[in-house]
Amino acid sequence: MDVCFFPARDTYIPDMVIAHAKRGMWGKSIRSEHVLLVGEIVSAGSVEEDRERKPLAAAWARIPVMLLIDPFAGPPSVTVHSDPVDGVYKQSVRAELGATVQLPKPVDVDLDTSIFIHHEEA
Repeated sequence: MDVCFFPARDTYIPDMVIAHAKRGMWGKSIRSEHVLLVGEIVSAGSVEEDRERKPLAAAWARIPVMLLIDPFAGPPSVTVHSDPVDGVYKQSVRAELGATVQLPKPVDVDLDTSIFIHHEEA
């Protein structure tokens, strides 16, 4: 799902989106003020983009929660960014991938991040 980050009107395609059921659109993109959470899974080709640029863009768009799953961190981790103020997330909680993390309001759910661990078939 494309998200149009307001006020800049940049279009962004996150790996995950949680949005209000009734949402405003900007063309074919959901408007960021209707988004509760965006999530990114860091990939080898987009480490800097996923870790630095996307959280800043989401904070500027005042998206309440940004979830970053980073299998390339040492150790692999998940970071929950929340409370965007003036283009910066004021709260960031990092945990090892596999832990349960709290996604704060307005999402307000415990997330078992073990679902993001790739398990080889025997």
